[in-house]
Formats: sequence, C-alpha cells, structure tokens
Amino acid sequence: MSDKFQISRRQLLKSSAAGATLLTSGGIAPLSAWAADTLTVGFIYVGSKGDYGYNQSHAQAAETFKKMPGIKVVEEENVPETNAVVETMESMINIDGASLIFPTSFGYFNPFMLATAKKYPKVEFRHCGGLWTKADPANTGSYFGYIGMGQYLNGIVAGHMTKSKKLGFIAAKPIPQVLLNINSFLLGARSVDPAITVKTIFTGDWNLPVKEAEAANALADQGIDVLTMHVDSPKVIIQTAAGRGLYVCGYHADQAALAPTKYLTGANWNWAKPYHDFITEKRANKPLGQFVRGGIPEGFVKMSPLGPMVTPPAKKQFDATLAEIMKGNFAIIKGPMKDNKGNIVVPAGKIYPENAIELEKMNYLLDGVIGSTS
Repeated sequence: MSDKFQISRRQLLKSSAAGATLLTSGGIAPLSAWAADTLTVGFIYVGSKGDYGYNQSHAQAAETFKKMPGIKVVEEENVPETNAVVETMESMINIDGASLIFPTSFGYFNPFMLATAKKYPKVEFRHCGGLWTKADPANTGSYFGYIGMGQYLNGIVAGHMTKSKKLGFIAAKPIPQVLLNINSFLLGARSVDPAITVKTIFTGDWNLPVKEAEAANALADQGIDVLTMHVDSPKVIIQTAAGRGLYVCGYHADQAALAPTKYLTGANWNWAKPYHDFITEKRANKPLGQFVRGGIPEGFVKMSPLGPMVTPPAKKQFDATLAEIMKGNFAIIKGPMKDNKGNIVVPAGKIYPENAIELEKMNYLLDGVIGSTS
C-alpha cells in the first residue's frame, strides 16, 4: 500500500468516533471482539521496521510471536518521540486490546510511557533502555542488553584489520549507552594494538541519513579504514563506507548483505529472548521483571558471523575472547583509565562488570577517542 493511503493508529484514534467511545480510564475496554484467552502485545518503533538496524532488530523479534497460538501482535512504525507515541499506545490499548506494550525507542520512556502507564494501571509497559526505578509506576519496567561486549569484539576484529591504526565511529547522541559502545570498541581494538585511536562523529539524532553519509565520507577522507556506528539504521553508513573501500563492523542487526566484501562482523540484538520471557510471565499471570538486563551469555546479544576477509589471527582472538565472555566474568572497563581530557575516570584496581549500574550512567570518552564533533 502506498504511503499516501496509509493511516496510522494514532490518526485512526483521533478520527474514529468508535475510538472515542472505547477510551477508558482504568485500562482495557471489555470488547467482545477480543478473545479472553488471547494476549495482545504492542510493539512501537521510532523508524522503519526494515531499516537494517535498531527497529528491524525489534521487528524481527516481534515476528517470532505472530504464529504462536494465543498471541496477537500489533505494531506501528515511524512513531516520533513526541506525544504521538502516547496516541499510539492508547490506540493499541483501546482499539486492539493490548495488555502488554513495548515502546522501544529511548525517548519514549519519560514522560510519555510513564504518564500513559499511570493512566492505564491494568496494562503492562516495558521500555527498551530506560533506567527504571522503584519510584516509577508499578506496571512499568525496562530491559536492555549488554551490547558493549559485542562492540568490544567488533573492536578486536577492527584492530586486526586496520592498516592505518585509525578507526571511526559514527554515533547519534552522546548518551551513556552510546559512550559505552564507543569506549568498548576502542578497548577491543587496543587489546590488539595500544596505538590505535578512534575518531568519532556525533550526527545529533538517531536517523539522519544525509549527515551519516557525510560523516562516513569525512572519516574516509581522514584515513580511517575501519568503522562502526550507533545510529538507528546503519544502512547508509555501511554502504557509503564500503563504497569508499573501508571495512565495517555492524550494529543492531546483521548487515552483511549490504557489503559482503567489507562487512567484518557485527554486534546484534536478540530481543526475542527478553520478549519471550515477558510474554511467558504475562500469560502465566506472574509478575513481570522490572529491571531486566542480559548480555551475550544470557542470549540478549549475538554476533554476526565473521566475514571471509577476516584474518586467522583476528578470528583466533575473537573466538578466544568470546569464549571468555560466555563464562560470564569478563570485564571491559577496568582501571586505571583516563578520559580523552586526561582525567582519571577509573582508578587503578577498579573493575566494572558489564552489569554495573555505573556503566549505564557513563558520561565520558576514553583517552584514544578523538575528534568528537556534533
């Protein structure tokens, strides 16, 4: 169907008299069309479900539940981090009968999801990445994956493959999760060669294809020969970089098909794991987890297969490090460490395991990360 004729859920809710009569202040309206034994689950994406990135990783996970008996999946893509997401959530609740909703984008959490949860106490809301606390509504929670380990593995491969010893990282915003990924990529590369540096460019938002292409070209012009990223859709970056002859390490989902001769590996989400756990708990009328986290050992994160161009030494270190990570006691951030302004940020002897809450509040880039711009 062409975009010209598509009607979003929030538009339907605004224009439909039926929608207006369905609104309730206490939760789900008792419509007979909703089967009592069916769990309706809503997924909301800030971008396209086919973006080869963040939104696609969630949509791929949602897809796995569509054929399961007793589960109805409703979705909406391209929902901005504005009051539009409130309208979408209310549509899913009052029109579709959703009792479990996953608003997946960073900016949906506060105030939008939290305010909606207060209005609909019988509906469960779980947000991707939000720092949920006990002060938040009882029917809310958050989940996320320790993908810094994946970026560390990306860095190992990049460290072996670079000839210039200059790597690149294109990122949307300098929030803690992004800063941890940049630092992890640097540390993985420096485990190969301590002289390696990472040049970063912040574009300013999650999906800015023109700026992302400009950033990839700018890094190529500066002699960067391997890069990775943290934006919603890596597609433009990967295609631009590969077109300039750079190797790339992917993020969010497997993008090997976009650059088969230049794609080294990638840190990918496996959201099907936490979604399975939440849905199972909901169907069993058990309390849902409220601060849920997991990494590679727990199945929340996985790596793209190594590309055919990856060298045997790179594969050897990659495999050995992955085996250590799977044991569950591998730490990336450990002192002494300085930030890129020369300040000690991790003292000698201090080790932060991947589940340390301090890492979810990280506000520094490590020495070796240079040239950050916005």
